[in-house]
Amino acid sequence: MANVVRDPRLHPDAILPDLSIADQLLTFTASDIALVYGSRWKQRYFEKVGDDYFPLPAQWDVNNRVWRQYFVQGGTDWWTKYYPPDNLKRPTGPLCDGCHSVNYNIQAKSVTEWNVGCEKCHGPGSEHVARPSRMTIINPARMDFVNANDVCIQCHSQGRPSQSTADGKYYDWPVGFRVGLDLKTFWRLEDHKAGETTFTHFADGTGHKNRMQGNDFVTSVMYTRGVTCFSCHDVHGTDNAADLIKPANVLCLQCHGTRSPNGPRTATIEQHTHHKAASSGSECVACHMPKIEQTIADVNVRSHTFRFIFPTVTGVPNACNTCHSDKSARWAADALRTWPEVSPWRIGN
Repeated sequence: MANVVRDPRLHPDAILPDLSIADQLLTFTASDIALVYGSRWKQRYFEKVGDDYFPLPAQWDVNNRVWRQYFVQGGTDWWTKYYPPDNLKRPTGPLCDGCHSVNYNIQAKSVTEWNVGCEKCHGPGSEHVARPSRMTIINPARMDFVNANDVCIQCHSQGRPSQSTADGKYYDWPVGFRVGLDLKTFWRLEDHKAGETTFTHFADGTGHKNRMQGNDFVTSVMYTRGVTCFSCHDVHGTDNAADLIKPANVLCLQCHGTRSPNGPRTATIEQHTHHKAASSGSECVACHMPKIEQTIADVNVRSHTFRFIFPTVTGVPNACNTCHSDKSARWAADALRTWPEVSPWRIGN
């Protein structure tokens, strides 16, 4: 289970920064914190008022070890126009908790358990406990690829509910959905018009903020070929980055080995990447999954379209200059034109 949400009264080590060190953004104490969210990239803090939780005004940048303001500015998410510009008037129930819990009840404002527990991905488990059998539990591995991927896309995507809820509130997660139902009945992915840069997308349609993995993935060739999220990830946990089943290059090259019909079609990986073996430039994810989608400040997560973004494409960071930041896009495009296996018709002008 992903322990993103923790109660610091039960887990005193949950709060990462030292709250005794003064900072102008730090206007609360440990006694104000009812729940913490996150520990890998950022950590956010929530206080309880009545039967709701509300975000406190600062978040901890884990990588850079600094405090940053936490407030969702108007126009930076679809729901901001429906909620006052005040953290204490933006409860986490409608905006966060449905994805960070099992069975969030919008009437009772209660959960079966916090975090992504078993039933989030496998559905109700009481019958399975009573009669352990593959017939009494949902296994996403036995579902068709659309419904299997929707198990993850329900939360790893930017979108909005397909229909209004009875309480008239605006929810940023698919209220009423559970595994085994049809996600599109409850959720629609954020639209994008080619050429427009929005709070969710770059101009070419690639996501530029966190929680866009699903939006990206459904546009990929991999998705249309029936690849699933768990073809690469094991949500139960591994020792590899991002809970990958195997180290990234090992995983990619299982299907994309040299001279493979899936590509690359060169004799060696070095001929394909034009970088030394085992170097960062020879990693599949460096070019096909660049870190361009913001999670906090200068900390980005990887895109999931798997498309190579050519340096001639404007309005989106390209795969070359993401690493070669001291060079120009023109330099990168000129370099690609010297690579015999790269079609000039794909590079553009």
